[in-house]
Amino acid sequence: MYQNYIFDLYGTLVDINTNERKASLWKNMSVIYAMNGAFYTPSELKKRYNEYLREEIDKIPKNKYTTNAEPQIEYVFQKLFTEKDVACSMELAVATGKTFRALSLKYIKLYDGVYELFDTIHSHGGKAYLLSNAQRIFTEPEIRMLGIYEQFEDVLISSDEGCAKPDIKFYERILAKHNLDPKESIMIGNDYRTDIQGSYNAGIDSLYLHTNISPEIKGDCPAKYKIMSGSLIEARKALFEES
Repeated sequence: MYQNYIFDLYGTLVDINTNERKASLWKNMSVIYAMNGAFYTPSELKKRYNEYLREEIDKIPKNKYTTNAEPQIEYVFQKLFTEKDVACSMELAVATGKTFRALSLKYIKLYDGVYELFDTIHSHGGKAYLLSNAQRIFTEPEIRMLGIYEQFEDVLISSDEGCAKPDIKFYERILAKHNLDPKESIMIGNDYRTDIQGSYNAGIDSLYLHTNISPEIKGDCPAKYKIMSGSLIEARKALFEES
């Protein structure tokens, strides 16, 4: 039995659907910026957002793993103010980013079985950790809202770290930070490349969940457990040998 359970978030514990292309998002965001003195048309705001986002991505040191690394997106929202000569505190930038995320959401919810899995882990003396390719300003409020933040011993998010799964450095950081033994740890995720191949390269066992938002498997998926139904209930049984 494992002692450390390292989780992916979106597509593993949380079912989410966002749409950053919809016209209403950019129309509403242009109004929010205008209310703070920064005037954009919706199309101009979308264009400049994507340009600044690319600039922030390009600042991240590259290696063969970091093509999907997340920048700190709050700087994008801040630059959209300062470009229009509007002073912008980091608090305003973060609040604007949270508003952007809320407006882009179609839905967000926990998958069935999340609480039962955490309860079982903790009742067996295990510890749960989050290792997510995501934005801190989006993810932390969402997991607090969904009531699972306190389930984790620690939350590591790629936008803070400058690297992302499947980069072995991301896995090594959580192992080193908490002095975790890879042989006593397991990665649980829904992406065969970032979660499963990445953890395999770091010497960590894995459990693969094939959920509604899992990418198509196009390569090796060296997971110790494979739950093709995506069920966390089945995952709990597999991990704890329940009948």
